[in-house]
Amino acid sequence: MAEFGSDDQRLFLILSSNHAVVNDAATADARPPGAPPLLDAATAFARGGLSGWQRRKVADYIETHIGDDLPLAVLAKLVNLSPYHFARAFKRSFGLPPHRYHMARRIARAKAMLGEPTRSITDIARQLGFAETSSFSAAFRRATGMSPSRYRRSLA
Repeated sequence: MAEFGSDDQRLFLILSSNHAVVNDAATADARPPGAPPLLDAATAFARGGLSGWQRRKVADYIETHIGDDLPLAVLAKLVNLSPYHFARAFKRSFGLPPHRYHMARRIARAKAMLGEPTRSITDIARQLGFAETSSFSAAFRRATGMSPSRYRRSLA
């Protein structure tokens, strides 16, 4: 998998699937350079990824339970797959393993919440399921290269 440099390119990889499905020619022009090849829906499914309804169901569940621990077995049971098969199909469909995708969604939500100056970083950390502010700060720094407070200051 190609390594993308900018945050926008990484977000494209996370939010789209590893094998994007093309609906029209305009979609192909909007992709960042070096993005994975485009496949039609039948090819993406045939290659072992999750089907459309499975992707939606899992993504919605992760968004709804963003602050909870999400065991692999629970996610796999949602779409009637074994944990092993689910983990492989999830990575093929989303481009990341389930835990890393969940963490990326937590960080994306944290970025949006940090844009609201009335919220404390501690409250944001707790709402997103981090037991300690320090663990939130460490995860945020790993993902973005800056601390939550520095990120908040950069928004102003």
